[in-house]
Amino acid sequence: MKAQSNQSNLSRRGFLASTASVAALSVLGSGCSKEETKSTADSVAKAVMGKIPIGVQVYSVRSVAEKDLAGTLAGIAKMGYVGVEFAGYYGHGAKDIRKMLDDNNLVCCGTHTQYTDLADDKLAATLEFNKTLGNKYVIVPWLQGDEKDLKTSWLKYAERFNVLSEKLKKQDMFIGYHAHAHDLHPLGDTTSWDVFFSNTNKDVIMQIDTGNAMSGGGDPVAVLKKYPGRAVTVHLKEYSATNPKAMIGEGDVNFPEVFKLCRSIGGTKWYIVEEEKDTVPPMEGIDISLKNLKKFRM
Repeated sequence: MKAQSNQSNLSRRGFLASTASVAALSVLGSGCSKEETKSTADSVAKAVMGKIPIGVQVYSVRSVAEKDLAGTLAGIAKMGYVGVEFAGYYGHGAKDIRKMLDDNNLVCCGTHTQYTDLADDKLAATLEFNKTLGNKYVIVPWLQGDEKDLKTSWLKYAERFNVLSEKLKKQDMFIGYHAHAHDLHPLGDTTSWDVFFSNTNKDVIMQIDTGNAMSGGGDPVAVLKKYPGRAVTVHLKEYSATNPKAMIGEGDVNFPEVFKLCRSIGGTKWYIVEEEKDTVPPMEGIDISLKNLKKFRM
C-alpha cells in the first residue's frame, strides 16, 4: 500500500506541473463579476440540512476527465456529489469549467494548486482563476523538504504559507496543504507535518488525507485532535494493512471517529473523496465510495 501511495503521489506532481501554470493564465481578461465568482460553499452546506457536504477530487477519475470533462462532471453530479476539487484542468479555461459546474449544480470545493503557481509573479493569475471557479480553498498538494535539513526547509515553507494566508484572506480565500505519507514520517521527535502546522497560523488549512496519513505511519484521529479548527477540508481515503483493494469503510481507517471529530472540533466544511485504486473503473470507484460513506453517520 505504501509503494502504491508513493507512486500515485509522484504521478500527481508531474500531472499538476504540466497543467496548472497554463490553466491559471487562461482566466485573465475573463470579465466575470465579483458576484458571479462568489463561493457558494456555505449555501451548499445549508442545502444538505447542516451536514458536511461531500465532494470528490477529480484526480480520482483523471483518465476519464481528460477525455470528457463536461461528461465526467455530469456523471459525478448524478451520483450525488455536490462538489468537486480539481488537480488540473485538462486544457479548459476557468469560465468554461465554471459553466460546466453551474450546469450540473456543482460547487468547486477546492483546487490542488502547485506551490510554484503561488509565487509572487504568478499569484494574481492563480487566484483569479480560482475566483472564477468560485473556489476559496487553494490547497498545495505536495511539498518536499531538503533532505539535508528537513526541519529548516519546513519552517521556511511555514513562513511562506503565513504570508500567503494573509494575502488570500484579503480576498476571502484560504491557503492549505494536503497530507502525503512522507509528511508523517518521523523527523527526530516530531514530523514534517507537525513542524509545518505548529508554525503556521490558524487560517492555513490542514487538509489531512486519512489514507495517506496512515500509509505514512500517522493517525488521522490524533492529527484532528492536535489541530482543532484546522481541518476545513478533509480527504477521505481508505487504508488497509492487509487488503490493498479495500474501499472506504472496508479497511483500517476509523471513519466514525474521524467524522465525529470533524463535526465537533475540526471546523470541517467539506469531505472530499479521493479514490486512486485501479481495481475498479474510476467512475465506479468514486460511486462505490459515496455509497459506502452514506452508510456512516457523518
